[in-house]
Amino acid sequence: MFRTLTLTAAALALTAGMALAAKDTITIGMVLEPPILDPTAGAAAAIKEVTYGNVFEGLTAFGPDGSVKPALAKSWDVSDGGKVWTFHLQSGVTFQDGTPFSAEDVKFSFDRARGDGSPNAQKPKYAEIDSVDVVDPATVKFTLKAPDGNFTFLTSLGDSAILSPKSVAAESTHPVGTGPYSFADWVKGDHIDLVRNEHYWGKEPQIAKATFKFISDPNAAFAAVMSGDVDYFPQFPAPETLEQFKGNPEFKVLVGTTEGETILSINNRNAPLNNIKVREAIAHAINRKDIIDGAMFGFGTPIGTHFPPHNPDYLDLTGLSNYDPALSKTLLAEAGVQLPLKLRLALPPPPYARRGGEIIQQELKAVGIDTEVTNMEWAQWLDQVFKRHDFDLTIVSHVEANDIDIYARPDYYFGYNNPAFQTLIQTLQQTSDPAARSALLKQAQEMIAKDYVNGFLFQLAKTGVANAHLHGEWLNSPTPANVLADMSWDQ
Repeated sequence: MFRTLTLTAAALALTAGMALAAKDTITIGMVLEPPILDPTAGAAAAIKEVTYGNVFEGLTAFGPDGSVKPALAKSWDVSDGGKVWTFHLQSGVTFQDGTPFSAEDVKFSFDRARGDGSPNAQKPKYAEIDSVDVVDPATVKFTLKAPDGNFTFLTSLGDSAILSPKSVAAESTHPVGTGPYSFADWVKGDHIDLVRNEHYWGKEPQIAKATFKFISDPNAAFAAVMSGDVDYFPQFPAPETLEQFKGNPEFKVLVGTTEGETILSINNRNAPLNNIKVREAIAHAINRKDIIDGAMFGFGTPIGTHFPPHNPDYLDLTGLSNYDPALSKTLLAEAGVQLPLKLRLALPPPPYARRGGEIIQQELKAVGIDTEVTNMEWAQWLDQVFKRHDFDLTIVSHVEANDIDIYARPDYYFGYNNPAFQTLIQTLQQTSDPAARSALLKQAQEMIAKDYVNGFLFQLAKTGVANAHLHGEWLNSPTPANVLADMSWDQ
């Protein structure tokens, strides 16, 4: 009897010890390393994949279904027909360095985003703000230049993260926000560590430490997940191996949608690419199915314009740029270009670009266009292509939601300058009626498709692999994010 009781007590003690030792760390794989860690000063999606909802918070935030929910603002009021937005802030919030958070920080962050010399990649979006006024420490009022019934979309972007004037100068390398995780370490070329913010104003997350591990090679990514060195790879770079994980009970495969329009971007500034017939010839030379099958192993949805197919306002315009190499040759002849036409093709690191670039290179060659391919690291691509516009063609996924307005920016990297489109987007921004907005969005899709601004390839799928005992990962990607506070392990 005594021996039985002793064994039972020992078993209970062991069980309790196991419960106490439940896993509370996670290693997340990423293909690309962020160039900086300030989401308000860089265009790279990888910045937000590390910091969104983790280190930094906005007034509002996107949920996993893309809906807008309260964050640093617990509620808001809308008046003057959508022209005035008043946000009521959470109480007891501090930045991770102990600095108290108030309406002054909100005003500072938005004035910085829209001000002269703003480093914000989405600066044009903030031009709709006429003024930001501190009503009291817990209340801030935005007055817009025109009514906007969807203003909380802007406040939910990672580009709208709230920063403190005290720490803003060092955010790129040592980010300080109000979120549930604090920056701990960045070993360049290898990983970034975040640790739980023990003084977080909201609910305490289960994950105590997260390591974001940079693995660009598909074979290395497969090995890291299979061995357990990586617990979760949200955008897995080796989709051809997903079937191997599906058959293993220790893993789960997550296939969802993203906001990533994958395009063959064309520098509309450069001759002969400023000729619509040349751009149309390029579009008709590309077989989307070849790229989706060859580069993405079947994961991806064909697109004919810069808009996600899962959006209810999407128009299927793929027929305007169907695969027709004979038509491509005719158009090039009509454009009067001398063949072979020699162009430069810049490819950033993601597999969709490198693999897709090989296919596109061969398909363009078949119609008389020779491309000189340059494989670029992400920092080089951002500098040479995105900032200095020194390229002819490139392949990239645009993963921000509702970003068709980038075509209204003449100084954007692909250099599309159409006053009619710019007027259309301005009208859209000032329109709140859903039916009217839908009609304008469809007009916008048609305009850029018929101008053959870029080669529209496919909507990037979210193909992730995770340990089967992990929970809370987002199936879809309404914004670039890996929200650690939503994640937990089996208890």
